[in-house]
Amino acid sequence: MERLKKIGNVAPVHALQVEKSVLGIGFEKLDRAVFDPEKAYDKVAELGVKWVRIQSGWARTEKEKGVYDFAWLDLIVDNLRRRGLQPWIDLCYGNGLYDAEAAKVFGAVGCPPVKTDEQKKAWHDYVVALVRRYAGKVEWFEVWNEPDGQWCWKHGVDGREYGEFVVATAQAVREGDPGAKVIGGVSCRHAPEWLTDVISTGAIKAIDAYSYHGYTADERASVHRPRLIRALCRQVNPAIKFIQGETGTQSRSDGAGALKGMAWTPLKQAKFLLRILLSHLFEEVLIDSYFSCVDMIEALNGRVGEKASYLDYGYFGVLGATFDENGVATGNYTPKPSYRALQVLASIFREEYEMKELPIRLTGQTSPRIGGWDASWQEMISRTFVKPDGSSALVYWKPENLLTSTLESTVTIQCAGVPGTPRLIDLLDGAVYEIPESIMKTGRNGVITFDNIPVKDSPLLLTFGDFAEY
Repeated sequence: MERLKKIGNVAPVHALQVEKSVLGIGFEKLDRAVFDPEKAYDKVAELGVKWVRIQSGWARTEKEKGVYDFAWLDLIVDNLRRRGLQPWIDLCYGNGLYDAEAAKVFGAVGCPPVKTDEQKKAWHDYVVALVRRYAGKVEWFEVWNEPDGQWCWKHGVDGREYGEFVVATAQAVREGDPGAKVIGGVSCRHAPEWLTDVISTGAIKAIDAYSYHGYTADERASVHRPRLIRALCRQVNPAIKFIQGETGTQSRSDGAGALKGMAWTPLKQAKFLLRILLSHLFEEVLIDSYFSCVDMIEALNGRVGEKASYLDYGYFGVLGATFDENGVATGNYTPKPSYRALQVLASIFREEYEMKELPIRLTGQTSPRIGGWDASWQEMISRTFVKPDGSSALVYWKPENLLTSTLESTVTIQCAGVPGTPRLIDLLDGAVYEIPESIMKTGRNGVITFDNIPVKDSPLLLTFGDFAEY
């Protein structure tokens, strides 16, 4: 990037300034009180994302049969909304008042109320009460979390059982608020056998959107796997929407949970965040949510009274934290490089824009910068966008394995008939660069060639006009 002249930085936006965005952040696990939301509200709002996923916490709310204490959840919903953020609620988990096994599990995680009529009625009544309480504040309600994983459907994964649960829960949601929207699926394994069992119950016709989770070190796999889901769901519900509800990675190698043990660092996490969220944004999802706001314990397989069973520290947060003796995230919640990367992405990809083909292409030629040929453009990921004011952009990167290599190379880009002053933005830190004449050459019929312009293993954005504020 040293051949380019830095002229500024992408300006962050506060959630209160954002009317529309698909980007979101995870604010989960407060049903188990594993972090202090007061320390996170302002920093999350300053990211500029719009959507915040929270979990409803049946066991934390109903501690006496038929008596609901929503005070803790009221504070979360109201604090988020006051800062311009839009919460959506994942309805979960079980309740030891109605299930002896749930009473033994930390947070009653993975203990669905599907075994007895008493459990089913108690869940119905709880959902109706919760949805009614937040009518006008929360529109989207998600049915359970990762029910195709043993950790979240502990007595044995069963697609038909989950499908019937979705149908019943959707009825309860709409009883609580006829205008509410229902999200189903929430899947992580994406097995077609499980999903076809769900479909056989009529569950997909009963929901407004299907959410999926994508934890993989390769963003190409993360978007490829859900395409089967989309096709199967649309066969029975052509109007259904899709949500990427949870994806992310750790900022260190010793964390528990998804992608654990891999050679992650804070910088690699930031690069991965950009690559994975953009890849799902390309799929035109309704919500594109990153897990998570802050480092926290995983707390999916804990046992009541066995603290060691749930002190499984995860480092997925864009905010770093330390932990007290009970596993609660403490400290000042310090931004990691991934925080700034998400802030930059949220600032640029908000309000109105559309993915649209433009007369721009990646190509290659001899590159003195690297003593050989440009990086292989055929292996790169790229998309082009336009905004209503006529500005446009090309986002591109080479999907090198972040765990084994670092790429700083070149590629050649040609465009024709694309108006506006070109600039190059590094989405990793928001630096905005002017492109010198030595790189940008105008040829016959106004065709512009950017000779040996930088390409990295994290996304760069070539903009034309005022596509980004800086």
